[in-house]
Amino acid sequence: MDVVVIGAGPAGLQAGLTLGRMHRDVLVLDSGRYRNAPAEHMHNFATHDGRPPSEFRALARADLTAYDTVEVRDLAATQVRRRAGGGFETTLADGTLVESAAVLLATGVRDVLPDLPGLAEAFGRVAHHCPFCHGHELAGRSVAVQDGPRAAHLVPMLRRITHDVRVVSDPIDKIVVDGDDAVLTVAGQEVRVGGIFVASALEQAAPFAAQLGLDLLDSGCIAVDAMGRTSEPGVFAAGDLAHHRDLPMPLASVLNAAAAGQVAAGACVADLLAAEAGH
Repeated sequence: MDVVVIGAGPAGLQAGLTLGRMHRDVLVLDSGRYRNAPAEHMHNFATHDGRPPSEFRALARADLTAYDTVEVRDLAATQVRRRAGGGFETTLADGTLVESAAVLLATGVRDVLPDLPGLAEAFGRVAHHCPFCHGHELAGRSVAVQDGPRAAHLVPMLRRITHDVRVVSDPIDKIVVDGDDAVLTVAGQEVRVGGIFVASALEQAAPFAAQLGLDLLDSGCIAVDAMGRTSEPGVFAAGDLAHHRDLPMPLASVLNAAAAGQVAAGACVADLLAAEAGH
């Protein structure tokens, strides 16, 4: 096997497509867990604006069926290790061991939400963290922004879109979804808004960065170069889990994740060719 791609969101599926077009033997592993699963629609992606994430993944997987060297399995990986003789060994959830010359990680990150009652249920519906992804749909309505370090950045952006922006400084006791509204209980009073923007912390959604000893940045994401190479030769990372240190933050979006998957797959092809040539 040339490459095992772990993760079948936009980054992993695009990586599989790019590698397949270069006739590389590829296994794409789909755990069925995706960062944008709570969102009903994805946005800010030309030709896919407003498309359900599940529909996007289905279309991408259908594209892969045209490439004989690409296999997609609905199975999670549990461990990845470097083999003493070179290359990598990936353990799948069913106990299968798969050897490959390279590994491309596209398992994404997990949003660690503030500890607010009801937020988990509201997240992706009326509670959001990215105005580029979910701001326009609230045009002309009132929105709330949880006070914190990101509030000063979010408020000016949202003011161009929405009717009214309220920065909530008092503790939020509860968030309830009521139709298309978010009902916040703040200091004992109910506040009804079209949506609320909160800040989430990031953590790796899978253990492979730790297993492989990859360098992480303060963002919690895997440090990569401009081509998606990690600190370990033969290991590539693409999508929300990866972060180039020259960028102010991980540029998390479906479009950027897919683009990163293409770039990392291209770097993977280049490095495989160099290894095969003995360089």
